[in-house]
Amino acid sequence: MVEVTPAIRVSGLVYDYPGDHRALDGVDLRIDPGERVALLGPNGAGKTTLALHLNGILLATAGEVAIDGEVVARESLARVRSAVGLVFQDPDDQLFMPTVAQDVAFGPMNFGVPAAQVPARVAQALAAVGMADAAEAYPGHLSFGQRRRVAIATVLSCRPAVMVLDEPTSNLDPAARRELAEVVAALDVTVLMVTHDLPFALQLCPRSVILDEGRVRADDATPKLLADSDLLARHRLELPFGFDPGVGTP
Repeated sequence: MVEVTPAIRVSGLVYDYPGDHRALDGVDLRIDPGERVALLGPNGAGKTTLALHLNGILLATAGEVAIDGEVVARESLARVRSAVGLVFQDPDDQLFMPTVAQDVAFGPMNFGVPAAQVPARVAQALAAVGMADAAEAYPGHLSFGQRRRVAIATVLSCRPAVMVLDEPTSNLDPAARRELAEVVAALDVTVLMVTHDLPFALQLCPRSVILDEGRVRADDATPKLLADSDLLARHRLELPFGFDPGVGTP
């Protein structure tokens, strides 16, 4: 049997913030190519800190992170960042150009994609998120949900192997949440989704990992984890009132 190289491999990851605050305490995680995995946990669990290690925004205090076999280190940052697209919780952190098309073109141009290929990448990325008609729009005039989809397009245009979504449904109304779900479901990349939105995780991610106090506390099929009320309570996770995790599983 041929051994599959993990899309994401985290081994014994430790990260200390200044002041001796240990945010990650020996995290081990493997995600194979094409998986969609939800990272769940209460506020302060270390979820975003872990996400920021995957493209080298933060570098480990101890342990190791590898993307498609490439260890994340100072000398590999350019290669890692071209392979891992991070979509921040606030889309305004990623949109800063005068037009949507310019925002989506920014990443490929800075990663050295030939200029002649950039327009096609922009068009494909905007089409993938249902925003092709907004190419010449000023991002600030779009709705919050539209800006979030454009933020995803800014990452898609770089053609990453891995996409990390940090709280993708925060501040979305029901229609925008549904539109986002359709976009994420169609992505042909490995996805790690950091979220408090348990029904969204159930809808899109067959597997979930619970992180709490900087450690992995559970890693299993999403329906199984969400059906364990005691497990959820221990880690301050709650399903919406009346929601049945056994209905509408992926």
